[in-house]
Amino acid sequence: MVPSKAPSVRPRSCFWQAAQGRAVSPSEAVVSVVSRSNVFIHGAAATPTPLIEALTARTDLEAVRIYHLHTSGPAPYSAPGREKEFLSNSLFVGSPLRTPIAEGRADYVPIFLSDIPGLFTDGFVPLDAALLQLSPPDEHGLCSLGTSADAAKAAADTARIVIAEINEQMPRTHGNNVVPFSRVSAFISTNRPLHEHAPAAETPTDARIGEIVAALVEDGSTLQMGIGGIPDAVLSRLLDKHDLGVHTEMFSDRVIDLVESGAVTNRHKVVGAGRIVTSFINGSRRLFDFVDDNPLVAFYPCDWTNDTSIIRQNPRVVAINSALQIDLTGQVCADSIGHRIYSGIGGQMDFIRGAALSPGGKPIIALPSTAKGGKVSRIASQLADGAGVVTTRGHVHWVVTEYGAVNLHGKSLRERGEALISIAHPDFRAELRREFAGLRHFSLAS
Repeated sequence: MVPSKAPSVRPRSCFWQAAQGRAVSPSEAVVSVVSRSNVFIHGAAATPTPLIEALTARTDLEAVRIYHLHTSGPAPYSAPGREKEFLSNSLFVGSPLRTPIAEGRADYVPIFLSDIPGLFTDGFVPLDAALLQLSPPDEHGLCSLGTSADAAKAAADTARIVIAEINEQMPRTHGNNVVPFSRVSAFISTNRPLHEHAPAAETPTDARIGEIVAALVEDGSTLQMGIGGIPDAVLSRLLDKHDLGVHTEMFSDRVIDLVESGAVTNRHKVVGAGRIVTSFINGSRRLFDFVDDNPLVAFYPCDWTNDTSIIRQNPRVVAINSALQIDLTGQVCADSIGHRIYSGIGGQMDFIRGAALSPGGKPIIALPSTAKGGKVSRIASQLADGAGVVTTRGHVHWVVTEYGAVNLHGKSLRERGEALISIAHPDFRAELRREFAGLRHFSLAS
């Protein structure tokens, strides 16, 4: 967590001043959650930690099924010994849930990010309760979902009861992310910093990959990127570009630099022209202050931001996504290390396909050539046993490592093998040639 400056204090609306007296304690707020219910928990920076703590402090519950994307902070509902009380179902896996899932104390739902809201709106998962973190209501009695609309909007609209942490420090954000205060069944009132995500220090590998990917970004492109060292390295090298747009499932602090430099104008976008479009954000207090009451940034549910029919309308969509491993035919594993679930499908396929359909678009998978301190090649002759294919060999286009960029679209298996080996770490290229020749029964150029 990075140090945060004191947030600016928004004047309280008369509506909020009148309603605040109805706030209850966290334990009182969650009393309506009953056994064998389905509960949604808001995620990322919007994780309602006091409500989670109060819910898991109870000892009278059984078989409560919890649905969530990546959450920040501890996940006590997945602690050893709580299995009969709570079952976590991660729709995207964050670090607190990796071990519980591996040990069978929690579960994982493989699903495209664009499909998650439909689980709730279409009744596949009828929600009994939604635990949300909201901004204080305005004069119209409307709260916002703040830093995360994603699937939380669908949860807020469909859950039988809405239990909220209304936080004075939650940004009020624009877009399709409004929750009427009248929907809130019970709430607590807080004034605490949001969970922050500190950017990692740039490595030489990140820097080189950033340079290569940035060279593929043309003026007027529409960007989608995730969070982490490689996306940050790319964004920091786009300051000299012109008229970039942003339509993404999420973004972090580096986008602010592009806005302030004038590189991002959103001028050429067809959908969301003039605005940054996102589903959620994750970063520092600087980022939270940037989106607070900022009409330049529009938050939408992820079934809209990640809809390929929406994405493809914007010009030159550059989708920058990561991978854990890729085989020599182009199959991309991004959610597991062997059988061990590491993250999730997320929005990778949504944007890889959307970018491919965009006029002049470039779907990009960017990854370091090695793992485990250089001992393992991430480009492999075949995926590890149990590895999940997130992006199929038919969907993959550009692949980038620190050794170069290749476009696999339209290439044969032989050509793909040659191209991917050319950007593998030099220490592994000879071995990869031998293994691929043994699997495919043809030799590759040396």
